[in-house]
Amino acid sequence: MSELKFEAALARLEEIVRSLEQGDAELDEGLVLFEEGVKLARFCNEQLDQAEAKIEIMIDQGLIEPFEVKES
Repeated sequence: MSELKFEAALARLEEIVRSLEQGDAELDEGLVLFEEGVKLARFCNEQLDQAEAKIEIMIDQGLIEPFEVKES
């Protein structure tokens, strides 16, 4: 999955979730989809963690200013 882009992985994960939610897949196919989904979810989480770490480093180095999230 090293060549996989975050956006493509997320799109595929969403597709898998929709497919599993519909419940049309047979058990074997559902298990394969579920396994792929778990791998994609882990990949996406790793990508987000890496992005967050890079942003924290840039904030610590004063390269960017932190922003505040306004709660509704």
